[in-house]
Amino acid sequence: MRERIDFLFLNVGHFFDHLFMLLFASVAALTLARQWGMSYGELIPYATPGFVAFGVCALPAGWIADKWSRKGMMVIFFIGIGASSMATSLARSPLEISTGLTAIGIFAAIYHPVGLALVVHGRAKTGMALAVNGVFGNFGVAGAALIAGYLIDASGWRWVFVLPGLLAIATGILYAAFLYWDRKPAAAVARAAGKPPEAANFDRRILIRVFAVIFISTGIGGLVFQSTTFSLPKIFDERLGDLAGSATMIGWYAFLVFAIAAFAQIVVGWLVDRHSIRLVFGFVAGLQILFFAIMPNLTGAAALIVATAFMLVVFGQIPINDVLVGRMTRSEWRSRMFAARYIVTFSVSATAIPVIAWVHGTWGFPVLFMVLAVAASIILAAVLTLPRTQAVTGVAPAE
Repeated sequence: MRERIDFLFLNVGHFFDHLFMLLFASVAALTLARQWGMSYGELIPYATPGFVAFGVCALPAGWIADKWSRKGMMVIFFIGIGASSMATSLARSPLEISTGLTAIGIFAAIYHPVGLALVVHGRAKTGMALAVNGVFGNFGVAGAALIAGYLIDASGWRWVFVLPGLLAIATGILYAAFLYWDRKPAAAVARAAGKPPEAANFDRRILIRVFAVIFISTGIGGLVFQSTTFSLPKIFDERLGDLAGSATMIGWYAFLVFAIAAFAQIVVGWLVDRHSIRLVFGFVAGLQILFFAIMPNLTGAAALIVATAFMLVVFGQIPINDVLVGRMTRSEWRSRMFAARYIVTFSVSATAIPVIAWVHGTWGFPVLFMVLAVAASIILAAVLTLPRTQAVTGVAPAE
């Protein structure tokens, strides 16, 4: 039971992590740019420092967690991100809101190297655990648009940051209480758990090739993920026409798309526990190319359907690299390896914000989708270089 409760807290943490990082995207797209007399392209670059912090701070967060306490870092994550969000609600200028978003990014950086290391700890098959955890993260992406749209219409944009902030702080207090009442001597925990499985030993050349693919697909995949999740509310604002006539309706459509797409991770997690990662990864990347290529000029219901399709495969890619990292690294290094992966992911994805602003202001979203199709092609080319070995195609033991 205690393991299930702990897993639930970790999943809620993933939800909050992506929720807070995308609240501003909906606020900027749906109301704040108009209130402050700025264009969408002029306002959204102020989110860039937060996404840079989201990536850069992952490595020190992972190092501290490995050296001190992963669960202690999770308590800091919950309370810190909630307090930062509430402070952001007080912003009176773009510079002030950028400062608040940077603080959110610093605390948000804790989750992926720390939370994912806790998720895979003690598991031989990590695909489904990471997939379930990923679904919660994706519902955070979905919830950002829905919550922001509703609160903007009901109470104003400042409550978009206040209410989730209060909930995150309350969750952090509950998690700290759970850890206090559930504490056990380390030796007793070790005896109860038995000796955990170690990561398998792999040929050096295979390791180099696999990690090269991980970091290439991670970097470019981060650009694709950030571009689609950040811009989707604005895409729907421009393209759904009469289907979405208010901020709440745009939020509902974005939530619907993200919620449906979230379950792609369950399917992919099941597949990578049973089939070749090379095959599954290549199929997912190929579908990304297809859907991005046909999206540029679609509007109305067609745009909604294809947007759902490309978000399915964008979200579906997420657990694959995490499974590879979990299988290829030992426990004592795992937080730092997840940190290295996510420092690449979120540092590169931070460039998506100015790219969206520039492309949207110069050519509009059709060119952005063509850029994403090219990016997905590069991911596919990298995936096809994965070796055909048990290390990456079957189920290899990892703690």
